[in-house]
Amino acid sequence: MTTTRRAWVGRLRPRGEVDVDRAACPREIVEDAVARVGTDPVRWAIELSAAVVRRIVDEVPALGGSPAAVAMLGRGNEATTLRALSALVEGPVPPPGEATLESIRELVHRAVPLEQVLRGVRVGHAATTEEFLLACAELVEPEGAVDEVTAVSRELFSYVNDLSDTMVRTYLVEHEVWSTSAAAARADTVRSLLGGAAADVGEASRVLGYDLRRTHQAVVVWSESPDSGSAVQAAALRARGATTTLVVPVASGRSWAWGTVPPDDAGAGEGVGSWEGVAEVLSRHHVQAAFGTPVAEVTGFRQSHREAERAERVERLRREAGRVPRPATAYADVATIALLADDLDAAGEFVRRELGGLAARGAAMEALRTTLHHYIGAERSLVEVARRLHVARGTVTYRVNRAQEVLGHGIDDRRFALHAALALAEELGDAVILPR
Repeated sequence: MTTTRRAWVGRLRPRGEVDVDRAACPREIVEDAVARVGTDPVRWAIELSAAVVRRIVDEVPALGGSPAAVAMLGRGNEATTLRALSALVEGPVPPPGEATLESIRELVHRAVPLEQVLRGVRVGHAATTEEFLLACAELVEPEGAVDEVTAVSRELFSYVNDLSDTMVRTYLVEHEVWSTSAAAARADTVRSLLGGAAADVGEASRVLGYDLRRTHQAVVVWSESPDSGSAVQAAALRARGATTTLVVPVASGRSWAWGTVPPDDAGAGEGVGSWEGVAEVLSRHHVQAAFGTPVAEVTGFRQSHREAERAERVERLRREAGRVPRPATAYADVATIALLADDLDAAGEFVRRELGGLAARGAAMEALRTTLHHYIGAERSLVEVARRLHVARGTVTYRVNRAQEVLGHGIDDRRFALHAALALAEELGDAVILPR
């Protein structure tokens, strides 16, 4: 380990358990940093980078977009943080590598403005510098702390300034190449259509290579992996009976797609292909998808897409609540939850108000909520609820009675509101059980 200056860097330690083998950036970058500054400082930098990325995405949401896109951002930011650590110990370091610049190229393809990119750089720089300076002030002897903090601040500013220049040049070069490509023309046309802009349908269809006069079923496909290609989206739509498809990547591991389906399916939400076939295709490629209902013309192109995005949001909320991920989610199946949870804060207040003590956390209360939810939905059939939940009828009776005791009233007093609150709790769990 090289320690030519700033011995305090070698005393950096993470607050939590951090494993260098689970770092976001490539292994060779991590190993090089360990050789330069030591294992514990690298673990500290990995922990810091993860927190900074969360802050960047919170403050500049355009830089996120999908789990894979956030992972890509994490790779670049972690590599940048490790290079900054090495620079403080050894002086100037080589220019940023591919791990830092790959996300810049993707942001160009997603039409994220340069000012948003630079805002993310500023947010990341501020958060990272703050932690470096706090650590410096804590680890350096008091008599030398002021001078050292000043020097570290100056060097980090110079480092980030050079990094920003490199990122701007990368962005502009990629933008010049991308803006003249057919893929960029398709992406711009799709965004214009979704934004409600008036368009020559024939010309837009020509640019897209996709007939906008037909009936469309939209799908949003996402994955933890950045390598889920357009073939998966097209295959999923073909499994739903689509004859032609349009796929537009919008973030690493996330795409929008549309397929033309027979007009008889418009508004029905069923399509001609089985959901079993769709789920099989998606599961095989380890991706998830949310489908809108089939609707005709340009209006349907927009509407089905909005529905697919709402269905995707429901599935993401379910995942945050610890529910088992579903390969395929149809908007028609989750429309009620999507609409009820449009304002998640208000939905949570509604659930907690309607359920009272039944909204408490824990396995016992969750079992009571689930049983009562199915009991109301099954029109009070003990046999049906016992079959669905794989429990005895006596267990169902006990739970229903106990749930009503906790509520403090019978299920007929506010049946509709009660059933809606139970449905939200069943699907979204802590997202509506706990105050945000």
